[in-house]
Amino acid sequence: MATTAEIRPGERKIVEIDGRSIGVFNVDGRFYALRNQCPHAGAQLCEGTLSGLVTSTAPGEYDYARSGEILRCPWHGWEFDIATGRSWFDPARTRVRAYEATVEPGDALSDEELGAAGYEPGPYTAQRYAVEVDREFVVVHV
Repeated sequence: MATTAEIRPGERKIVEIDGRSIGVFNVDGRFYALRNQCPHAGAQLCEGTLSGLVTSTAPGEYDYARSGEILRCPWHGWEFDIATGRSWFDPARTRVRAYEATVEPGDALSDEELGAAGYEPGPYTAQRYAVEVDREFVVVHV
């Protein structure tokens, strides 16, 4: 679906897989995938703001944790954990579908899988030089 170089740390890519819009996020080299639809009102959830959590153990003491792991819906501000899809306010009942995302070397994928992602196996010719491009791919398991 994408190479690891296409989704740099702190960035996301929204893709269509089997008719589903899915956002793929890179948080410090870890990849997460969520359905791009807020369960509240159907907004394109994965276009929302990534942030972290502010916690407090006592008045006037604040800690900021999990930077880049909380996704806020762009319409109404509902927050979801990108690792699990669970909402921050009601994790037992409100969630968005989370998919497993793994990093696979290009040579571990079939030609069909690479072709579906829009890539063709090398060698490639560029400026009259043949080069073999080794890539790692983010694979979303739906």
